[in-house]
Amino acid sequence: MSVKRSLMLVGLGIFGIIALIAVFTSWYTVDESEQAVVITFGRADDTVTEPGLHFKLPWPVQSVEVLSKETFSLQFGYKQNKDGELEDYDAETKMITGDEHIVLTDLVVQWKITEPNKFLFNAQDPEEILHSATSSAIRSIVGSSNIDAALTDGKADIEANTRDLLVSLIEKYDIGISILGVKLQDVELPNADVRAAFTAVTDAREMKNTKINEAKKYQNQRTNEAQGEKDAIISKAQGEKTARIEQAQGDVAVFNKMYEQYKGNQQITRERLILETLENVLPKAQIYIMNDDGSTMKYLPIQALQPTTQETPTEKKEGSGN
Repeated sequence: MSVKRSLMLVGLGIFGIIALIAVFTSWYTVDESEQAVVITFGRADDTVTEPGLHFKLPWPVQSVEVLSKETFSLQFGYKQNKDGELEDYDAETKMITGDEHIVLTDLVVQWKITEPNKFLFNAQDPEEILHSATSSAIRSIVGSSNIDAALTDGKADIEANTRDLLVSLIEKYDIGISILGVKLQDVELPNADVRAAFTAVTDAREMKNTKINEAKKYQNQRTNEAQGEKDAIISKAQGEKTARIEQAQGDVAVFNKMYEQYKGNQQITRERLILETLENVLPKAQIYIMNDDGSTMKYLPIQALQPTTQETPTEKKEGSGN
């Protein structure tokens, strides 16, 4: 009886353990920033992306691998230690440019897991593959670039070309990750004197671009001023032209009216014009209208008929003396 009871107790204990394992391994939770892959006898099933509590068959029938959906950063050429300080790896970042100069290139690769099944089963260490692919891509692009482009204004092109090449490599490896971006952190020369020389060249180039921009700005300013002066002169000329035309049209209208009067009274108008002309030409002359009938001449002084100014006492006295 004691042996049977012992065996029964052992069986109940084993059953209890199995029951506990079944209970505790039959459910799992997924956060909003996570995704899970259910594995049945070593084969990956569906990917679970819905957050919350989920149930499955107990272990060892089914198991769950929970992966993050967040963006990861691969630091190439440097790493952050436990104290928060950055450690450089010059051996990793040292590479040769197309014109045979040595540069140190640090960069960061942003990536995320987009296909958990492939990330888990298509490669033993996907992150190591990503690191190797990053090294291959940046070395290939820097190796086809010259030193000036790598140190100055060609960094954006190097970033874009590195990203494109890295994306194509990761697609070939098919490890379930996607490249979001590549950012060059630093590109420098290993020798301090050479770095100083290239820094001087870079400063000179920036100064050149600044002067060119200032010259273009001055050119645009002077061009706008000249255009404004030109428009003002043209506007003034057009105004004077319009005024002259209107004045000429007014003169023509006056002349036409005078001509209409002249056609009706040619003799009177002719004599009036002659008298007005004489008054303008000889303003101080005394003009008489005379009528000669051949025997006796009669004349009419025009000035006597016109109002004269009052004589001063001096003028009267001088007149009486004469």
